[in-house]
Order: sequence, then C-alpha cells, then structure tokens
Amino acid sequence: MPRRIPPSLHYRSNKMNYLNTLLFAIYPFVALTVFLVGSLIRYDRDQYTWRTGSSQLLERKQLRIGSYLFHIGVIAILAGHFVGLLTPKAVWHFLGIEASTKQMMAMGVGGFFGVICFIGLTILVKRRLTNPRVRASSTKMDVTILLMLYAQLILGLISIPVSSGHMDGAEMLKLMAWAQSIVTFDGSSAAAAIADVNIIYKLHILLGMTLFLLFPFSRLVHVWSVPVQYFRRNYQVVRAKAAR
Repeated sequence: MPRRIPPSLHYRSNKMNYLNTLLFAIYPFVALTVFLVGSLIRYDRDQYTWRTGSSQLLERKQLRIGSYLFHIGVIAILAGHFVGLLTPKAVWHFLGIEASTKQMMAMGVGGFFGVICFIGLTILVKRRLTNPRVRASSTKMDVTILLMLYAQLILGLISIPVSSGHMDGAEMLKLMAWAQSIVTFDGSSAAAAIADVNIIYKLHILLGMTLFLLFPFSRLVHVWSVPVQYFRRNYQVVRAKAAR
C-alpha cells in the first residue's frame, strides 16, 4: 500500500507553494509596475526632484573615489545581469557557450566588478554615516537605499561561493528561466522555475525587487537622466576675442 501523506504536510506544502507564487510570481510584477508608473508620475509632477541631490560641496575626496568605483562596478554588474539572465538559452548554445562555461564567466567577471563596487560602496556608506555634515543632509530614504544596495551587493558576492558548489550551471538556468518568464508575463512558469533554488538567490531577487519598488521614491531616479544626448551634441564653437 502507498504510504499516506499526513494532512499537515499537505498544508505545509500548499502554504510554501502559495508563498513562492506570491513572492516570485506576483511581487515582481507589482514592483516593476510601481517602478515604471511611479517614475513617470514623479517625472510629470516633480521634475525638480529628479536629481541625485549631490553632497559634493560637503565632502569631495571620498565621494569622488567611492562614486567612481561604485559606478564602474554597478554598471558592469547590471549589464551582466541583463545579458546573462535575459539572453535565451538557444543563443548561448548557438554561440557554443555551455551553461557551465557561462557560469564560470559570470562568477569571474561578476566577482571582479563586484569587489570594485563593494570597495566603492563601502567608502560611500562610511562617508554617509560617519561624516556629520553629510549625515545631517541625508534623508531616511537616502540611508535606507544605500544600506539596501550594500546588502544586495553582499548577497551577490555571497552567491559566488554558493555557485561554486554546482558548476554544471543548472541553478543558473533556473534563474534564467525565472527572469525570462517574468519579462514574458508568465507568472506560473516563473514560480515553478525558482521554487527550489538556493535561499541566497531568493533573498537576492527579493531585495532587488524591493529596490525597484522604492526606486521612484528615492534619488535613484537620476538613473533615468543619463546624458545620452551629450555624446551626440555638436561641438561648441569658441572664438577668441578679437584684439582691439
């Protein structure tokens, strides 16, 4: 006779499935909707707050070094996440890159730029929290976002040794399936893909989605103001003043 599963286990399993669907199939859509709609509304209603709120006048040296390292690292990390997670598996196969090779590349490149970003962000966190003038000019949201970014980066770095425990790339393929299911609005497939991945990846995703949720209400909106037109503008013509 087949062994009967206790009702308590059924209840626990259903509860975990519901929580998994809520956090990884519903919450991402909520967070990304707030991210996009909230950014549009803020731009429409509060354009004068669409800025970084620089504290350069209060302290310059640490800001310059920390900001430089942080931005180099975070831009490379975001680009890597975008390409690595959203490029279909068939494309990698066509390029002759197996999942295990892709994982090694992600660990190496991500680790390198992650350390650069970590050094820069550590400088910025220390500056924000220990410099009295900078701290006095900071809002609660400024400090909250900075610490959340710090925690998110640490989780990402922790995921590297976790990834080294399964170099076949199977876990990475699940994360790719989750991300691609989200952008194609397939919530059920997203929940199924991520159900049994390591808790570190799940925490990393949840915190990332929460940053998207808070994005329109923080200084992070300045990301939308990348001066792309600056690189396409005509050269400024400067004429010497004629001597009299």
